[in-house]
Amino acid sequence: MEEKMIDVFLFGKKYSVPSNLTIMGAMEYSGYQLVRGCGCRCGFCGACATLYRIKGDKELKTCLACQTQVQENMYIATLPNFPLVKEVYDINTVSTNEQVMMQLYPEIYSCIGCNACTKSCTQGINPMQYIAYAQRGEFEKCAEESFDCVMCGVCSSRCPAGISHAQVGVLARRITGKYLAPESVHLTNRVQEIENGDFTELIEKLMQKPVEELQELYNTREIEK
Repeated sequence: MEEKMIDVFLFGKKYSVPSNLTIMGAMEYSGYQLVRGCGCRCGFCGACATLYRIKGDKELKTCLACQTQVQENMYIATLPNFPLVKEVYDINTVSTNEQVMMQLYPEIYSCIGCNACTKSCTQGINPMQYIAYAQRGEFEKCAEESFDCVMCGVCSSRCPAGISHAQVGVLARRITGKYLAPESVHLTNRVQEIENGDFTELIEKLMQKPVEELQELYNTREIEK
């Protein structure tokens, strides 16, 4: 069966590509060699943030290029990196209330509630909500709301206040993990066992096994309940 071909516009230039491709696949089909902005190709790393508009539609939309199928007359521009503000801090000495946000990311208090960040999120997260949590020092809620963020930067690219949403979320999750969430005794014990070398011999044996055997061991492993 012959593949249906459609027209797309990559960085302003017209190409005819198979309709079943993702934007990333269409770029490679059209001859683009993806060195940057291609990452994991599975929707987890956020490196392939993309802006697009369909001809005749005024709305500018956002997505991840590796997860979005091309459409007829799709005008595409990738955003492989956005200049987020990343402040330097020592997690061992930071405050655990809203004062840390006032000090490191004061721009969050300039949020005008326009919701542009949430409308543009490629993961369906609500950045405006978790920024509100961060403003109030509710870091556990901020951490939970921002947990699925892949740090693509699209929300910040649409923000009139210049907020670096992803970095605010990272700080909230770090504070939550270190100071607010209950200790996972099981994890602490396992880390100590690793540091003691309890699994060194086992790991070395696993490293010698062929990939097929490792896959079988993984698929038939005993899963803790």
